[in-house]
Amino acid sequence: MPEVAEHPPEVETPQQPRLSRRRLVVGLAAAVAAVGSGVGIVATAGSGDRGDDTARTFLGATDEVVQGDLESSTSTSGTLRFADARTIQAGRGGVVTEVPTPGSVVTLGGKLYAVDDVPVFLLRGAMPAWREFGSGMDKGPDVQQLEKSLRDLGFFTKQPDQEFSWFTTDAIRRWQKANGLAVTGRLPLGSVLFSSGDLRIGTVKARVGDQTGPGGELFATTTTTRIVDATLKLANQQLAVVGAKVGLNLPGGIRTTGTFSSVGTPTEKPGAGEQKETVIPVVITLDDPAVAGSLQEASVTISVPSARRENVLSVPVGALLAISPDEFGVEVVQADGTTRKVAVKTGLFAGSRVEVSGDGLAAGQRVVVPKR
Repeated sequence: MPEVAEHPPEVETPQQPRLSRRRLVVGLAAAVAAVGSGVGIVATAGSGDRGDDTARTFLGATDEVVQGDLESSTSTSGTLRFADARTIQAGRGGVVTEVPTPGSVVTLGGKLYAVDDVPVFLLRGAMPAWREFGSGMDKGPDVQQLEKSLRDLGFFTKQPDQEFSWFTTDAIRRWQKANGLAVTGRLPLGSVLFSSGDLRIGTVKARVGDQTGPGGELFATTTTTRIVDATLKLANQQLAVVGAKVGLNLPGGIRTTGTFSSVGTPTEKPGAGEQKETVIPVVITLDDPAVAGSLQEASVTISVPSARRENVLSVPVGALLAISPDEFGVEVVQADGTTRKVAVKTGLFAGSRVEVSGDGLAAGQRVVVPKR
């Protein structure tokens, strides 16, 4: 009778390494970190279909392979505020007899303040008033902007030019009469203030009854236009281009867009510890100012586009898996519900998605996205 072994001989089976999505997370750490700086990561991929189809029907979570534009961005913070802050100074000496209300807006022809009960009015123009207006004065652009303001207020009927004529005198006289002023046809220095737009009143420094002299500080103003002040790191200076679009996240979850309206020169600001950091100051205007509502000043998060790919395939970053130590792939769900692994080459990482390409990969396919 043949002898029967008590224990079957041990057979050594070689163990093949299996790379899980958990281990892939470590491998993608650098790639995810690169998303914030807009750097595309390209991994070397091998052949397309690995051929390890499963026999079972997949019932887990999936997402779609999407074809379209992909854009990455870098983020920075900024401050929403009113533009062109300035301090209004007295044009003449005397006793302050009237000051504006903080938060109010003074428009063309409106009263700003009064000294010795003589009001000072707001007119439109970029050049400051630097001399008295009256018959016999030399020609100049300040005369033309005065005539434009008087025309817009309905008192000057001719085409504005740089010559102070009889028509200018007549317009001033009629404007003075309408505002209850002494009708002289002349405007002494300090009786009007020119501004490119309406003025919003800020902090009022002078009080009624204060004695002031020429140049005395009265109150702060801004324009009614809101902007976002921000800085970009020196390494991102190529992104700061006048006219370029950015994304803006305002308080309350409000998302909107803006445009770089000015880009400054490299400037040093305090950094960590005693070190200084070189940054690029930028100003952003809101494409739709109305979205800011009643916000006067607020912190804003800015998203600046840093890289863009057009008409590419992309999948969620979580869909990537490691096929081998040096190549990535995705698990495609086939028409019969089974899955197969497809090797891919990765491109731009943007937010939660990544650009991919590979044989057998097409828009509209479903890929496995495991729950973490």
